[in-house]
Amino acid sequence: RTIGDRIGEAKASGNLGNTLKILGQFDEAVVCCQRHLDISREQGDKVGEARALYNIGNVYHAKGKHLSWNMAQDPGCLPQEVKDTLQKASEYYERNLSLVKELGDRAAQGRAYGNLGNTQYLLGNFSEAIAFHKERLAIAKEFGDKAAERRAYSNLGNAHIFLGRFDISADYYKKTLQLSRQLKDQAVEAQACYSLGNTCTLLQDYEKAIEYHLRHLVIAQELGDR
Repeated sequence: RTIGDRIGEAKASGNLGNTLKILGQFDEAVVCCQRHLDISREQGDKVGEARALYNIGNVYHAKGKHLSWNMAQDPGCLPQEVKDTLQKASEYYERNLSLVKELGDRAAQGRAYGNLGNTQYLLGNFSEAIAFHKERLAIAKEFGDKAAERRAYSNLGNAHIFLGRFDISADYYKKTLQLSRQLKDQAVEAQACYSLGNTCTLLQDYEKAIEYHLRHLVIAQELGDR
């Protein structure tokens, strides 16, 4: 501010916003991220504007998750305050998405699709969540981003469960399991086995369910995860 560097001020405000978000000070975080957005627009900085929109989406997303953690409820069965917060997150991600499309930034589009899928899932809009996660999956494959691909499969599996499409869920969870082994991520492998165990139970394939739950148990023991 002292040297009149507006772009620098915008970036610093954005960084402050992200830090406040991590500290759980969501309302203050929004104020800082909004300043980042306002200055970026004033300076005609499209990249900064896109980043600020994404960051504001993240703040509302984190706030929504934080509020819903205190209530053990299924996606879609949320109090109005939580729904409104997640809806705001979704709106900012949408605005970010249309801007990064304009900028031709595929990696940023992937991130926006993933977060839109996650917010729609929490809001109980499972078909919309699936559409977004499929877009996320396509971009992850385009970039050879195995970790993002694995997350997309996992999220697609979760959303199909709520639509009662257990067989499709099982297919996605199997892909999650495959990739977690490729990535040598045992915690994620255990989580995939747990999801597959539950899905096989829903499909009444109890032998398979036992197999997956035992695998989950073995990894949990190996990792010392009580």
